[in-house]
Amino acid sequence: MNRLLRRPAFICCTLLGAGCLLARPAAAQIGGQQAFSFLNLPPSAKLAGLGGVNVSSRDGDGTMLYGNPALLNSEMDGRLALGYVDFLADIKQSTASYVFNTERAGRFGIGLTYLDYGKFEQFDAAGNSQGEFAVSEYALGVSDAYTSGNFTLAGTLKLALSGIAGNHSVATLADVGALFKHPTQDFNVGLVVRNAGIQLKSYAGAEREPMPLDVQIGTSFKPEHMPLRISVTAHHLQQLDIVYLDPNVRGQLDENNQEIKPKKSLGDKIARHFVVGGELILGKNLNVRLGYNHLQRRELRLDNTAGGAGISFGVMLRISQFQLDYTRAGYHASGAANYFTVARNIDTLFKKSE
Repeated sequence: MNRLLRRPAFICCTLLGAGCLLARPAAAQIGGQQAFSFLNLPPSAKLAGLGGVNVSSRDGDGTMLYGNPALLNSEMDGRLALGYVDFLADIKQSTASYVFNTERAGRFGIGLTYLDYGKFEQFDAAGNSQGEFAVSEYALGVSDAYTSGNFTLAGTLKLALSGIAGNHSVATLADVGALFKHPTQDFNVGLVVRNAGIQLKSYAGAEREPMPLDVQIGTSFKPEHMPLRISVTAHHLQQLDIVYLDPNVRGQLDENNQEIKPKKSLGDKIARHFVVGGELILGKNLNVRLGYNHLQRRELRLDNTAGGAGISFGVMLRISQFQLDYTRAGYHASGAANYFTVARNIDTLFKKSE
């Protein structure tokens, strides 16, 4: 374990940077009161298929570095993954990740995310059209992980850029993660502090906004002789109460014609912190996933129905040297997002060419 704490320097710098950033005053808020909230979106089919939040499902899928950099492992070495997400309202997301190992500095992962909100028409105060403007966001992250025995310690440094109609905002953020892998059983425990950061440049004339900080802990385990791996993850642990009650929603009337305001229950407060995911392992080349995110289901439901909000399902298929992943994740009763990821070990491809 002492070796783990000494190396590599990149992780030490990330830990130090995250500690300094966490020491800054931060508002205990989530949702629309933070900048760069797109960093909380799951950028890959596997993450989305497990409910959108996971810090402990460890296999050869290199896109899991987005969930927890400590999930980097030898099975990911040389793998390039490209992803595409078709969100609602013509919003598109593209991602790329690549993992490689070094003898001295640990195992590195590079992740790039691009979110395109499309073009919007601009009007002046009199309602006259001023043409169109674009809205997009980017994030580039470099992860480094070092494993000693059953423990992995890792960090990610990220640079994020957001642009709206020629106005730009820039932020630097850090993720710090750890993972314990049982030596003989399929049992993992992961911990990560995500998106601890600071806005370096705000939009024109605006004050600096807080970053989408999220402290997560979770476990993944596969019962012996069962083709099922279960993941349970708790998120936003830095804030106990993440229940939002819309003050504009009118409650029912009691017998005295007085409005009954909805109240927060302890059970709902606890449940909104948890995401549950399952992986049905039908063979080495076939995997079916199912996820449930209670926070999404409660916040994105309609008054009379929730539809598929908060529920996701996906499939992983390996054909030859390629891994294909697809997930359909429900965000609202009116529709869902489609995730596509394709991955291949490009190191072996180059070796064959040589």
